[in-house]
This record gives sequence, C-alpha cells and structure tokens, in this order.
Amino acid sequence: MEDLSRFCCQNPACKVHGNRDVGNLYVRDRYGKDQRRLLCCRVCGARFSERKGTPLFGSKLAAQKSLLVLEHLHEGCGVRQTARLTKVNRATVGRLAQQAGDHAKALHEELVAFSPADQRGAIRREVVVRGKEAGAVQRARSGRRQTRRELGSRGV
Repeated sequence: MEDLSRFCCQNPACKVHGNRDVGNLYVRDRYGKDQRRLLCCRVCGARFSERKGTPLFGSKLAAQKSLLVLEHLHEGCGVRQTARLTKVNRATVGRLAQQAGDHAKALHEELVAFSPADQRGAIRREVVVRGKEAGAVQRARSGRRQTRRELGSRGV
C-alpha cells in the first residue's frame, strides 16, 4: 500500500475536494518515463496526476532535477547561473521559476483569505512614521562631503 496521505482530490466539484488523508484516493495507473502515479478519487471518479496542483505539473524533468533548480533559485542564483549549474536550459529554469511563483502567490492569497484580521495595525503605523523620519535623515546624508555652511544652517 502506498502512502497517499499528502494528496487530496483535485476536482472542485468533489465532496472531499482539498481534504487530505481521507482514504478516497488510490493509484489507478503509472505513466511516463519516471513512472508517475495516476491517482483516482473513489468519491467522484476523477483521475489526476500526483503532480497536479504543484509547480512541477507539466514538467518533463525528474523531480530531483526540478527541486535542484528551485533550490538554486531560492538561494539567490540567477536564471543563467542556475541553468549552467544544473545543466538545464535557461527557458526551463525561467518556466519553473514562473510556475513556482504563480503557485506561491495563489497559495498566499488563499491563506490570506482564511487568516484572521491583522492585530498589528498600530505597530505598522508606527513603523511607517519612523520610516518617514528616517527618510528625512537619509536625504540629509549625501554622497558628497558637506561644507561648514551647510552643517551650520542645520544647527549641527
């Protein structure tokens, strides 16, 4: 028996859509070079890949290679550098980065919709005011040295 507790039904019309470890999924078949699992829901009968709903869906790269590319991007490597280090085409790196970004954005928007109201409003306003004060100080500092006349006019 395979561990399918991480997966959930991807059919929005299903009664148990989005619920993990309900026991409604089973492996119907395997496909592709990497023998990916084709999952099936017992409740609605929908079939979908184990990669559906992830940034790796539609990618022909092996899972380890895709994760390696995403790790390099997470560490701050550029697209060309990541492509060179992982021996993957630049377009593939860009596509994976775009898909991962879209996936993260959608997940973030979903989490924000369910999160309670922000309790730190007053703290955020204080930080903004202090940021404005800091901006005034930063404008006074410039890349050049200030003359005594400029220093004297500010009362320093």
